[in-house]
Amino acid sequence: MLRLFKFLRPYAIPLAAILALVAVQSIADLCLPTMMSDIVDKGVTNGDMDLILRKGLEMLLFTLCGALCAAGSSYLSAHAAMGAAGLVREEVFERVTSFSLEELDKFGTPSLVTRTINDVSQVQSALVMMLRTVVGAPITMIGGVILALSKDKGLGWVIVAIIPPLAAVIAIVSTKGFPLFRAIQERLDDVNRVLRENLSGLRVVRAFNRVGYEKRRLDKANANLMEASLKVGRTFAVLVPVLLFIMNVSTVLVLWFGSVRVDRGTSNVGNMMAFLQYAMLILESLLMASFVVMMLPRALASAIRINEVLDASPTIGDPEEPAAAKERKGFIEFDRVSFSYRGAEVPALSDISFTAGPGEVTAIIGSTGSGKSTLINLIPRFYDVDSGTIRIDGVDIRDLSQDGLRSRIGLVPQKTVLFSGSVADNIRFGNEDADDAQIEDAARAAQAIDFIEAMDGGFDSRIAQGGRNVSGGQKQRLAIARALVRKPEIYLFDDSFSALDFKTDAALRAALKERISDATLLIVGQRVASIMDADRIIVLDEGRIAGVGRHEELYRSCDVYREIVVSQLSSEELA
Repeated sequence: MLRLFKFLRPYAIPLAAILALVAVQSIADLCLPTMMSDIVDKGVTNGDMDLILRKGLEMLLFTLCGALCAAGSSYLSAHAAMGAAGLVREEVFERVTSFSLEELDKFGTPSLVTRTINDVSQVQSALVMMLRTVVGAPITMIGGVILALSKDKGLGWVIVAIIPPLAAVIAIVSTKGFPLFRAIQERLDDVNRVLRENLSGLRVVRAFNRVGYEKRRLDKANANLMEASLKVGRTFAVLVPVLLFIMNVSTVLVLWFGSVRVDRGTSNVGNMMAFLQYAMLILESLLMASFVVMMLPRALASAIRINEVLDASPTIGDPEEPAAAKERKGFIEFDRVSFSYRGAEVPALSDISFTAGPGEVTAIIGSTGSGKSTLINLIPRFYDVDSGTIRIDGVDIRDLSQDGLRSRIGLVPQKTVLFSGSVADNIRFGNEDADDAQIEDAARAAQAIDFIEAMDGGFDSRIAQGGRNVSGGQKQRLAIARALVRKPEIYLFDDSFSALDFKTDAALRAALKERISDATLLIVGQRVASIMDADRIIVLDEGRIAGVGRHEELYRSCDVYREIVVSQLSSEELA
């Protein structure tokens, strides 16, 4: 929690103003009982209307001053807390974008969403309360005790008697509440995860008639969240009634014993009323502190979860002195590369060695789970190899900056991702400096120009979030156009033609051969027809290379490749 206060530094001036306003408000509140005591003891007793009017006007001015200070401190504290929360979200987002896929897998998308939105909101709410009470409550408590004792020392034992039980109740409740609030945030992660899965997989859920099952999953996650929330509610439900009971008991004690002292002549009515008001101010400041205590455990739990993200060191980082990129070539070399996912029992890739150069089409094929996408993901350093080396133009990719490495790559991932915006915006995502002519040229090469022009707005047509309003094949072609407009030296197509018909597939491969003849092209394919014309075909089997060569020689020499070919092509096509 203390670490998060660094985000308040840009708001140093508003913070100073908040503290000053709260201090003035507290001092104004402390002056009112003394003024009222003077009115009762001097004005009313002596019938001095001038004194009553003068003191009454002073009380009115002090009240107005306190109200203005309260409004100003509320506005500034909300402004500072919301600004600091915005800075926290920005840093969390920046840190998350620097994570490798390994860190993203570790935290999980639902948890990162909850930490960025809900956890930061909890800290923000606690900051608002703390900024208003961190100065006001101590001034009111200390000043109230001093002024109350100055009015009537004989009733001081009442204050001494009520503060320890109050402090004990607040300490016990806050201690028990902290672990419960962390459980709430974790169960909120579960609700978020189940809800995201249901919404993103709604078609599958309905297709398999599993709406009831998914509803039960969500009900269970909600029930767990409700159970944790009820435990917190029952814990903190004790706090306010106990505080109100102690306040009422203290009022009775002051009036009871104060009236006895007034009757004996050791005190007067004005002092007794002032003491009572000071006692109420002290208890109200404790009550405000208790509200902070109620919010603080959840804010602390949220702050810890935020710090876990901010403290997470990305496993993939840039070298202190990145190697200078060589002239544009795009030569890729895998040298005895092995890689395992965290917690996996067997490596995803083992002892992979091959080369791919500019002007060549290198295809990667293999059964499901053989490591094709894993191999592609190692080139832009989404993961780092366990052993071996990947070189681009003779330089180990770990010696290059991530920005420098990825600026040389055009990737079309296996799972096509489009963003909300226009068609042109999605293609321009690959190169923000691309003009309309370059965007149209990339779309034409990706065989996307026909369906784009058929849309009502052409390149200005809107794409829904995730590309929900276009088909799978259209999404793939837009993603390919996005990579083409980048004009990199290395193209990585991870099973990017799977949703295309054979005619479009053939036209697209022909266009690619013409337009990117000077670049290195790696294609992960499932269909033999899409990759059989490649200059080099790498056959993967259980994470190992089973064969490397052209179609004809692999068909003769590689059993794994022959099985794949026979399973897909007819005897006429084989002939």
